[in-house]
Amino acid sequence: MEPLQPDMERILRQLTRERLEGMREAGAVILDSYRALEKAGANLVGQCLAHQGTFFELEHYPKGDVFDEETASQYYYHAHRPESGEHGHFHCFLRAEGMPAGMEPVPYSGEADRPEGEEAVCHLIAISMNGQGFPTHLFTTNRWVTDETFYSAADTLTLVDRFSVDHVFPCLATNNWITAMLRLFWPQIRELLKARDETIRAWALAHPGVDVFEDRELDLTSIMEINVDDQIALVEKALNG
Repeated sequence: MEPLQPDMERILRQLTRERLEGMREAGAVILDSYRALEKAGANLVGQCLAHQGTFFELEHYPKGDVFDEETASQYYYHAHRPESGEHGHFHCFLRAEGMPAGMEPVPYSGEADRPEGEEAVCHLIAISMNGQGFPTHLFTTNRWVTDETFYSAADTLTLVDRFSVDHVFPCLATNNWITAMLRLFWPQIRELLKARDETIRAWALAHPGVDVFEDRELDLTSIMEINVDDQIALVEKALNG
């Protein structure tokens, strides 16, 4: 799949000043997380893998995932895409307790057992990491990949702002970083989620009679390259423009 390449400078100019100022603050949090980890000779991924034993493909790290009970936010790190060149990636979720009342998943008439009600869970975004522990891409996936409930792009985007992991396990700097990443790259996540839904619609039209949400031939639904320093510079340009 070809990465999306939207005109982010134009997109950022269309955001509210409040959104841009929130993105600026998130960028500062990310840089401070890097600073604190570098002082200890550590990195984001290493903090999730520390004291976890041998690193196995597909297993979740840290074991048992990371949850914030107050916000119903969840994430884990794992690896299973060696062909992509990444070391691994974070999957970010919001669970039912953190969703607004009345939010409904996309209609579904297939036979898969989706988590529903109090067990509902929404996959927000995945963050690809390189071997040095820095982010390189954001991407979205089909429903079966993360066994989520699956909500529309618009509803999922409203949940992105609710994601927050505000405790010290496995590492405060990593938790602050991942929370801030969803703030700094909110516009990219919006574009990716819209592209995800378009990919699924197009796939369903091209494969009639197939449960598109469970089709193992469709896993990655959108992807975009990212760079923290470039994004911070674009935010400053939009704010000063």
